[in-house]
Amino acid sequence: MDLEKQPPVLRASDADRDRTADILREALAEGRLTAEEHSERIDGVYRAKTMAELEPLVRDLPAAHEPPPADRRTPEPAPSRPSPGVVPPVADENLVAVLSASVRRGRWRVARRTHAYAVFGSVEIDLSEAIFEQRQVVIKAVAIFGSVDVRVPENVSLRGSGTGILGSYEVDTLDSPDHDAPVVFVDGTAILGSIEARPKRGKIVRDLHQQLRKHLGR
Repeated sequence: MDLEKQPPVLRASDADRDRTADILREALAEGRLTAEEHSERIDGVYRAKTMAELEPLVRDLPAAHEPPPADRRTPEPAPSRPSPGVVPPVADENLVAVLSASVRRGRWRVARRTHAYAVFGSVEIDLSEAIFEQRQVVIKAVAIFGSVDVRVPENVSLRGSGTGILGSYEVDTLDSPDHDAPVVFVDGTAILGSIEARPKRGKIVRDLHQQLRKHLGR
């Protein structure tokens, strides 16, 4: 066997996997893929180690065969902190779990500022099907011998700032390809507890622009 004639095996980078995931998210939003198909292919994206493993996942999607526009610019990243004066210092909603559990999920209106307190308990905040009425949302979390878990849809931006004191604080930064998408800021302190915020794989808010236009008067 002549090894020199074999096609090279190209390793996939994180950027290659992210580009493939973007194509799949777009196909889901356009109705080209079902939620189940999208979830299966996304799993394949993050398992893929080579470009040859990524290519079949988007081979049947038009976006994979379109050359990028020459004038396409890299979108500006979302701000790391809320704009001054946009989000009030007082919470619009409080979620408290003391030796108990508090859950917010489903179709609900996201407050500008939510405070979550878990003391020997757990708070779950799932924004994957929520109604966004503002572009900047703050979640302040405090976990003392407890946990606060935040999940966001894949088409918003996610930012965080916090501290773990004999505990863990983890926020998976997420940048939406849409400049006007909401930004969720998760700030908090975990004392012998945990705070975690990350995107919920395969979940997007389909009517995001309609929500924002309606409530911002556009």
